Amino acid sequence: MAAPRFKAVAFDYFVIFNPNSVVPTVEKVFPGRGLEFTKAWRAKQFEYGFLRSITNRHEDFFKVTEDALTYTAEAMKLEFSPQAKQELLNAYLTLTPWPDAIEGLKTLKASGVRIITIANFSSKMLRANAEHAGIADLFDALLSTEENHTYKPDPRAYGLGLERLGLKKDEVAFAAFGGWDAYGAKSFGFPTYWVNRFNLPVEKLGISADGTSHDFAGLLEFVLN
Repeated sequence: MAAPRFKAVAFDYFVIFNPNSVVPTVEKVFPGRGLEFTKAWRAKQFEYGFLRSITNRHEDFFKVTEDALTYTAEAMKLEFSPQAKQELLNAYLTLTPWPDAIEGLKTLKASGVRIITIANFSSKMLRANAEHAGIADLFDALLSTEENHTYKPDPRAYGLGLERLGLKKDEVAFAAFGGWDAYGAKSFGFPTYWVNRFNLPVEKLGISADGTSHDFAGLLEFVLN
């Protein structure tokens, strides 16, 4: 068999875990508003990450998630108990993997490709989700950008992966979930593949990923062939 094109793949966590797997919990707390609330909550998470990065006011991403939750509830004029709030936050510790993700990771592992994350999720969030899904052993490192108090798409966040792996940029493929993350990784210099799970349009930023698909199969083709 031919050697893989890359020595390692660095993942954003949402390529592996479905962010909408929190919807049932949100729907339980806010009946009829589950998907709407989840989308607004996630957008505010990203926005707060961007704003904290620009203003150099880093915070643990689980706290960012909590702040985004509180804001979204206030914006939508919804109320919840402290118990419900904790239940909503815990949903981000028990995300469901995409149906093709675990087998895809196993294929990469069997091919000798090193697997890490470069994620804004805190170390606690990364570890909890991997252990809940029973896949912690598939990763060479669960790397959080909290290690140098950055958030993607700050170039320093992507640089953490090279430091941990001891590899060059062209030896590491970055697997992005968000178009903005694909833009950030490609701008940094990573060969970048966008796993566009939600079939979103390409960001109008002047830089495109090296490849894209809606599933893990395209990423495997990109990395292994």
